[in-house]
Amino acid sequence: MSQPFIQVEGISFEYTINNHKTVPVLENVSFDVHPGEYVTIIGHNGSGKSTLSKHFNGILKPLSGNIYVDGLNTREANLQREIRQKVGMVFQHPDNQIVATIVEDDVAFGLENIGVPSSEMKARIDFALDAVGMSEFRKRPPHHLSGGQKQRVAIAGILAMKPDCLVLDEATSMLDTYGRRDILDVVRRLNNDGMTIVSVTHHMSEVAEASRVIVIEKGQIVLDGAPREIFQQYELLHQLQLDVPLASQLARLVHEYDNEFQADLIHNEEIIQEVMRLSAKRGVYVG
Repeated sequence: MSQPFIQVEGISFEYTINNHKTVPVLENVSFDVHPGEYVTIIGHNGSGKSTLSKHFNGILKPLSGNIYVDGLNTREANLQREIRQKVGMVFQHPDNQIVATIVEDDVAFGLENIGVPSSEMKARIDFALDAVGMSEFRKRPPHHLSGGQKQRVAIAGILAMKPDCLVLDEATSMLDTYGRRDILDVVRRLNNDGMTIVSVTHHMSEVAEASRVIVIEKGQIVLDGAPREIFQQYELLHQLQLDVPLASQLARLVHEYDNEFQADLIHNEEIIQEVMRLSAKRGVYVG
């Protein structure tokens, strides 16, 4: 296997309130993320998942332990700029990341900050807007866009800087179903092209898209595996106040009545295929 792109080594973190009271959030967390992985991090509110994601490009520094991004320690201030070019972050509220009055100017903003020559900027802006399907909106004011479109512009601003890894911190939580689907399509395409994706989310349909799921509870990792494996831990997930995709719930229920029906299905398409398979096996025509 390739060398890890992100190495999380025994990190702990706490917030300080009123200069003296501390609130522990992460406790001795360790795991690796390899190049090209699509990892989702889930946990109920207050579990520490968003705090963890902010460590991946040095927005937060661990109280103890270390995080390495492509071999660079996030604790080292002189490496911060290089680390943030390698790991781009997209947050919950796109309005907080959009700073310009025209879409293409907003995408250019980050490039100007890292000193990209103007001769190279246009190609990068074109690439980023095309990647998220927003080329035709390049001259539009961002405030005229829908929530999903604004989030795509925010992602374009990160992509223009050509990071190796995209971290999404609840980036679809404020979007409607259609906006969420748009962003998932973009993320899936980027991952298929080789980009490493780490997504913090509470939407289980998004989790089903990933290659790996990390479950956080009280600042510690309690589960780590493929979505199909994790969603079989139905009772434990319920105890952790987490749900499973509707397809997984349906497959489990049908399996209880018909043990030939596969119980580990997690996608809607798989449910349809399984119904067709069993129907054909039993000589039942499904129109």
